[in-house]
Amino acid sequence: MNCRTIRVFGMAAALLGSGIMVHTTAHAQDATQKAKATAAESTGAPSPSAEYSEMLKRLSEEVVSAAEAMPADKYGFAPTAGKFDGVRTFGSQVQHIAEANYFFFSGFGLSGAPDDAKLKALKSKDELVQALKDSFAFAQKGIDTITPQNAFTPVGEGKMKLSRAGWTTVCLSHSMDHYGQMVEYLRMNGIVPPASQKQAQGGGD
Repeated sequence: MNCRTIRVFGMAAALLGSGIMVHTTAHAQDATQKAKATAAESTGAPSPSAEYSEMLKRLSEEVVSAAEAMPADKYGFAPTAGKFDGVRTFGSQVQHIAEANYFFFSGFGLSGAPDDAKLKALKSKDELVQALKDSFAFAQKGIDTITPQNAFTPVGEGKMKLSRAGWTTVCLSHSMDHYGQMVEYLRMNGIVPPASQKQAQGGGD
């Protein structure tokens, strides 16, 4: 997957802080997770899956609404005024988010992920918007597997090994990054993003 990997992981690290780093020994890790789970249960704190689910719900609604707001004949739009050589088109932004969402949760042991080649072959607005929605649903399935006990247990392999909480945070920060770009593309075409319209009308956060 071709993306700003270093920057995204830097953002994730800044968001998660030292808490996301796994312990070097399995015994220390297990003890820490059990202590956190016990503390959460005793204080009535919400589960990590509930917290992440709420964040994903809000973000996915903004991203999907932006994807739906751009007319189909503008899905090939990419900025040209300024230094924008080689940037993604609007449609490619939508496609990239969908691909990335599946990638980020690929180590969670989930079923139902589409073939990457099929995702890359999608072209029309309808196809891309549906793929985006499906990818966020897949991300939600991954979030549903997070518990206080396994939130910081590493998944994945090699350099791609990160905790479940870590991958979820990367997903959220990555989607927000590209949502910001989609917002600029919309405004360049005279379209106010739906989420911004709600805020202007007093209906947003």
